[in-house]
Amino acid sequence: MSREAATTATLLITARESLEKFVDVRVDDDGALSFRHGDVPCAVQGIELVEGLAVLSLTCVVAWDLPGDDVPRQVAERAGQGLFGTLGAVATDAGWDVTLRYAFPAEGLATDPLGTLLMLVVSTASQVRTDLVDAD
Repeated sequence: MSREAATTATLLITARESLEKFVDVRVDDDGALSFRHGDVPCAVQGIELVEGLAVLSLTCVVAWDLPGDDVPRQVAERAGQGLFGTLGAVATDAGWDVTLRYAFPAEGLATDPLGTLLMLVVSTASQVRTDLVDAD
């Protein structure tokens, strides 16, 4: 196993251990982690961008197929409220798909602080979903 692969694997093990305190976590074939927080599916991937900079990337699918022309405005307003992560809205034939993405340097973070950080982002995704779906 290369040093880069070992670093990424260690990051993902720590992320899995931190998340398992809150949610059921699945390890995918490619090593990525997937889980659900309520109705929000999420995935965590690890990568070493350059030597010494290992990053975890968390993606939450906040909502999908949302009807209405107002979704981008709602997403932009919510994004302006100072979130951990970046909200995005993409138009599809069936409506709007909304995601929350957050990437951060994670090497050296212990299980408890990492779990707190991840759950802040995931909880925000769930709240945004509630806001958007209830507004529909």
